[in-house]
Amino acid sequence: MELTKNPQNQMVILMVLIMVIKDVDNPILNNAVKEFGNLRIRIGGSLQDQLLYNVGTALVTFGLNALYGRNKPTAPGDILWTGNWNSSNARDFIGYTITKGYKIEGWEFGNELCGGGVAAKVDATQYAADMSDLKILLSELYPNPSSLPKLSGPSGFFDREWFVKFVQGMYPDWLDIVSHHIYNLGPGVDPNLVKKMQDPYVLDNTAQTYKDIQLTVQSFSPWSSVWVSESGGAYNNGGKASHTFVDGFWYMDMLGMTSTFGHQVFCRQSLVGANYGLLNTTTMVPNPDYYSALLFHRLMGRGVLATVHNGSPDLRAYSHCSRTKPGITLLLINLSNSTEFNIDVTSDLNIYAPQDVALPSVGSVGMFGERLEYHLTPKDGDLNSTTVLLNGNPLEVTSSGEIPPMNPAVYNDSNPLTVAPSSIVFVVLSDFKAPACA
Repeated sequence: MELTKNPQNQMVILMVLIMVIKDVDNPILNNAVKEFGNLRIRIGGSLQDQLLYNVGTALVTFGLNALYGRNKPTAPGDILWTGNWNSSNARDFIGYTITKGYKIEGWEFGNELCGGGVAAKVDATQYAADMSDLKILLSELYPNPSSLPKLSGPSGFFDREWFVKFVQGMYPDWLDIVSHHIYNLGPGVDPNLVKKMQDPYVLDNTAQTYKDIQLTVQSFSPWSSVWVSESGGAYNNGGKASHTFVDGFWYMDMLGMTSTFGHQVFCRQSLVGANYGLLNTTTMVPNPDYYSALLFHRLMGRGVLATVHNGSPDLRAYSHCSRTKPGITLLLINLSNSTEFNIDVTSDLNIYAPQDVALPSVGSVGMFGERLEYHLTPKDGDLNSTTVLLNGNPLEVTSSGEIPPMNPAVYNDSNPLTVAPSSIVFVVLSDFKAPACA
């Protein structure tokens, strides 16, 4: 496995809240959220464009109804909404959050109305005009530029022709975030869903979407950052396996891939709700993906390294500068249920070395000193288990609702680095000298 510098910044984990949580004082819920420290919550989704806000309540959401005031189609099968957006309800709601002193990081305009749409769609030129009106409204309501929230959209599935037309219709620098959705595993009812989660070719197909939207934004809206504003693997509430260990193969691979293609945020559907919640909807006990997300958050830093390997496609490999320690952190995903991989890590130092200084082009894991390893595997080897093991020990909340400690296994130079079948592994190499991480 070879590492070189990737100039992109690392994305951060973003979670979506799609349901109203009645038991907000649940200690497990509170502790689960606290473990992430700085955490973004996007409140929005399929009902976003049917929602009018009652400014007499304290419910705060980032998602704004982008269909309000438009003409609803009447012909059978027609989902194109026409006419101008009515901003009056958005004005009332945003004004309410300001009077209450709520700090809103960003406002998202609409949900899945781009391209061919899902249940509704809006023309790209019209969408750009209405989003420009929203930008003017935000500038009016937030006269201090330092407090102006970010403007995000269109938050739907990528359609290059529609997206190009949309971003070209916006004034330069007005659109802060180009957001899109990824549901690369298909419907949650697919009987082959578990196989898809472990299929490297299914996972690789998503890379083209990332490449296309990255190029589109770089070409037509280079001042905008790119977010995956919603992704749950399988759509329509996920599948029966979406809350089990096997879902982590898709999830961790998407976090690594999203970073590689210059996205700054990946928004997981969901924190709580449906089959793909990171927390159990009833008990708030973390599902396996919660723990892998927490490790990604704690260990993978902002610097992204280009990572390649010459092994089986069942081995997925990503690397970042470590978040809090010197050196780098690897994310290794073994999709195979039968093959164990032995890993050597190499670095092409000559790319960054002065021409008059001779440096070795490669180095094995043994050259990088003590390392910290976090091996995630399913309980009893059952990929559909809702219990995940860290270095062989089950991760379970304490009797008081605390998230358990997640301590690494410590290895020295003499121990080989191996990735067991059907496992997810984080490896911290503190002595790895990566110029991009200096």
